[in-house]
Amino acid sequence: MSDEGTALPPAQKSSWGSFLKSLASFSGDLSGLTAPSFILAPFSLTEFPSYWGEPKDFFAAIADGKTAEERHLLVTRWFLSTLSGQFTRREKETGSEKKPFNPFLGEQFLGSWDNGELVLHVEQVSHHPPITAYHLENKKKGIVYEGNCAQKTSFSARQISVKQVGHGLLRVKLPSGETETYLITLPKLKIEGLWTGRPYVELTETSYIQASHGLTSTIKYSGAGWVSGTSHSHSTTVTSGAGGPTLYTLTGTWTGETKYAKPSRDGKEGQVFFDASSDAMRTRVDVKPVEEQNEFESRRAWKAVADGIRSGDYDSASQAKSALENAERQRRKDEQARGETFQLRLFDKRPNDPEYKQLAHALKFKPEEEDSWVLKTSAA
Repeated sequence: MSDEGTALPPAQKSSWGSFLKSLASFSGDLSGLTAPSFILAPFSLTEFPSYWGEPKDFFAAIADGKTAEERHLLVTRWFLSTLSGQFTRREKETGSEKKPFNPFLGEQFLGSWDNGELVLHVEQVSHHPPITAYHLENKKKGIVYEGNCAQKTSFSARQISVKQVGHGLLRVKLPSGETETYLITLPKLKIEGLWTGRPYVELTETSYIQASHGLTSTIKYSGAGWVSGTSHSHSTTVTSGAGGPTLYTLTGTWTGETKYAKPSRDGKEGQVFFDASSDAMRTRVDVKPVEEQNEFESRRAWKAVADGIRSGDYDSASQAKSALENAERQRRKDEQARGETFQLRLFDKRPNDPEYKQLAHALKFKPEEEDSWVLKTSAA
């Protein structure tokens, strides 16, 4: 790593030091802490579900699997292939990790790929706690991925720890008319490099993919330690049920090559499962021009803030950010005064989703109580 502060503009080093001090003294969830504009990314957290759709060909290929085992491997490949875009792109493009805007209640992000063959709907369905709901659908292939995500963030041991709360359910409609479902849990992450001025993300602990046909993918994440280890590493096992016999082991990095390792069926040991470093694997989402977006769409709502960040005019970015956030606070106060409750426009809440509970139970650990959100028929 480089010397402290070398990734920061000279004029911002003092502000960065003040921000680190505020981190160290802050108690509770860091989502409530205001970050200085120069460490913000010029987009909102509502854009993050677009990373699920960027490996669009991998997503579409899931429906082409001939057997449950083959489809399970294709789901696992797609999920792993989304991680590099989600967690290392901003570092590569800007020199360090940047914090996205905290979405306002009802904020939307709408996009598509391949002239609408793959479509994404996103809405901020809760502000306290902050929860983002998403629905990604390829109607031609009969594949839907919908879910929700929130973050619980804390500071300790010179790093920021982020627990991603939520889950996704991927459904594949089979030629027989039956539907196969996959529960996808989310990895935890830590943001390191704060004291060098070059924040970056490393994934930690374990996430799972549990299929309705019984197969389970267990993904264990690890990084570089003081003595050994490789950044962005994972070891993934595919088993016949949680704790069952291992069918495949996949090892590598979620930013580079992942290969089959022993045990592996069909003599695939050493073969490349996929290569996440290939830029051709990912295609960015298409979004309507800002002037054609509705007032709740993310890029229109945050345009003045994003323009200030991109131009380096952090004062104007901060002023525009404060104006938007103050206007949202006033809307909530006005609703409360009228005895009204905010109504979501794109999603409906599904409390205690039985499908989620059934698949989570198959993982043989007690999951947190989680609600689900489903896309309204009128929004599809």
